[in-house]
Amino acid sequence: MPNMMMVGLQHGSDILDAIREAAASLSIDAGFFSVIGALSSVELAYYDHKEKVYRQRSFEGAFEIASCTGNISLKDGQRFIHAHIALADENYNLIGGHLLGGRIFAAELHIIALEGEPHVREYDPVTGLFLWRRS
Repeated sequence: MPNMMMVGLQHGSDILDAIREAAASLSIDAGFFSVIGALSSVELAYYDHKEKVYRQRSFEGAFEIASCTGNISLKDGQRFIHAHIALADENYNLIGGHLLGGRIFAAELHIIALEGEPHVREYDPVTGLFLWRRS
């Protein structure tokens, strides 16, 4: 299997589900990806360092994906997609943050499979986040 693939993502699908399904169909448990295209809605978050919680906000409308990158690893034995995204609206304003989900208008996934054992996410009490286990 080649270690780099390009996949078209289904219109109307949730972007994180579509990435997870593509990774599963390609048997990728460790990898890196980028996405280009457009979303019709999105849910973003940023991590409040003091409170150790994600602050969430939803946006509706047409958004061009200016940048979307992330990685694939394992959390609790399941594929976990971690992504950040920057989106442009019709007035060329940018919004962005930690990607929680979004409805695909059109999207293309570039995915790179990594060799070796996948990274595993475990709870880190210092940050309150699930981070890669240190080797």
